[in-house]
Amino acid sequence: MKTVRSAPQPRKPRLTTSAMIASIASEGQKTKPAPFGHALVELARSRPDVVGMTADLGKYTDLHIFAKEFPDRYYQMGMAEQLLFGAASGLAAEGFMPFATTYAVFASRRAYDFIHQTIAEEDRNVKIVCALPGLTSGYGPSHQAAEDLALFRAMPNMTVIDPCDAHEIEQLVPAIAAHQGPVYMRLLRGQVPVVLDEYDYRFELGKAKLIRDGKDVLIISSGIMTMRALEAVQVLKNDSVDAAVLHVPTIKPLDAETILREAGKSGRLVVVAENHTTIGGLGEAVAALLMRSGVHPPFRQIALPDEFLDAGALPTLHDRYGISTAEIARQIKQWL
Repeated sequence: MKTVRSAPQPRKPRLTTSAMIASIASEGQKTKPAPFGHALVELARSRPDVVGMTADLGKYTDLHIFAKEFPDRYYQMGMAEQLLFGAASGLAAEGFMPFATTYAVFASRRAYDFIHQTIAEEDRNVKIVCALPGLTSGYGPSHQAAEDLALFRAMPNMTVIDPCDAHEIEQLVPAIAAHQGPVYMRLLRGQVPVVLDEYDYRFELGKAKLIRDGKDVLIISSGIMTMRALEAVQVLKNDSVDAAVLHVPTIKPLDAETILREAGKSGRLVVVAENHTTIGGLGEAVAALLMRSGVHPPFRQIALPDEFLDAGALPTLHDRYGISTAEIARQIKQWL
């Protein structure tokens, strides 16, 4: 009996450990280097009260750009996040505006009480800017801040922001400086995608923006998931699915008026997509708003599971946990 051998399948390129901290930009996508660092330098030129602070992570939060330009206004606090935020509160009490950077896991878990007691309770004008939000690192639970939005949403006096891209970050920095009070901002660092410039987008604190309209499904998203949602729109279009995208960069305070107006349009599935656990983030905030307001569209969530996430290459993890472009499109088609 003759054995028939199948043709060998082409092998995918092996992902290296660098893929654990890979850029979130798609191949060939337009990017800008360190938009936060450059925007903070521009702000500081006209605001002598702005100081930059970090806990041994200046290079990894793009604050090294500020340090080079304003060395006398840069404070390197070492591996001591509690000290970082306590000192930031003290500087704010003396009339300075600290931009304090670290990783999101360290602010939301290691230094939570110091932020709660010394910054939020005192309503100090400190801007907390944190890299590696949600699943943007493949180094496992120690570096994956999948629950940061839930924690900071629960903190009184705290404004919470999840920007989409470099274009928005550049607008965000002066906007949060103009806001009096503490802010928690998720940070995209390094080579950051540029997406929203094609939609004539302008950031406004506390405002959601309809990026594109569509009759079949409304995707309500924040952060990098707005970028993914816009990519998924093109995939869905090939299957004659017309999707709208509502970008919600300000998680707290929530733009209830815009969300209710768009979610209240009949005949559309409403899907909230977020780079955060299903617990306590944008999805539950929107769901609670809809329920309290008597607006009841078909509703689904695309979010990270309520579990400790695996370590590995980011593209693999985004597919595994359902937040890649292909997985967003697949789930929406399945629900429709």
